[in-house]
Amino acid sequence: MATENLLLAALPRDIYKQIENKMHEVELSYGEILNRPGETIEEVYFPLTCLISVTITMMDGSTVEAGVVGSREMVGINAFMGGSETTQTEYIVQVPGNAVKMKAHLLLHEFDTNKSLRDVMLKYTQAYIAQISQNVACNRTHTIEKRMARWLLESSDRLYSDELILSHEFLSHMLGVRRSGITETAHLLEKKGLIKCSRKKIQTIDRQGLEEASCECYGVIKKEYDRLLKFKLEK
Repeated sequence: MATENLLLAALPRDIYKQIENKMHEVELSYGEILNRPGETIEEVYFPLTCLISVTITMMDGSTVEAGVVGSREMVGINAFMGGSETTQTEYIVQVPGNAVKMKAHLLLHEFDTNKSLRDVMLKYTQAYIAQISQNVACNRTHTIEKRMARWLLESSDRLYSDELILSHEFLSHMLGVRRSGITETAHLLEKKGLIKCSRKKIQTIDRQGLEEASCECYGVIKKEYDRLLKFKLEK
């Protein structure tokens, strides 16, 4: 059921079998909010075919993406972080699809009693922190073009697809720039033959070219995830 989620696939098979009956697959809709700031985390999600943004909303109402969660991650990491059962961020579904859901207290019990599961989750936590930290540097120092190329690559990796269904308006919120800036940048990447845009859809045409147009943050984060979790996948 959950082999599409790389974090679950990184668990030893016997450990996965122990928790498999505590999870069930759900379908998540576009715009669905899984957790709001200050709310207790009751359930955790392991995305399979959906994409979830981790966003922060400022006092003036502006929203910026702090991270993205897809098929190699989970939503609800705070549930097992030393009693911190709430979060200051919001989790919103930006690309609809399926995910595996589990009660947070059940995962916390497994985390406390099962070293093999705990080791994988802690390595994932380290990779996730690296993603958030890199995002801060990226948003501060890199151009919209490089950031957009990186975002499209990371989203494509998590969805196993070169076609993304999303609007320029939504992408502008995620990158923290004006919609006009997203439209202009998309046209620039399209003119270079890297992507193809249509109404609420962006398709990658030249992946290698898009990687060259991206900033180094894409490769840095990918290598960190591979370093911390890929060796488990090869067992």
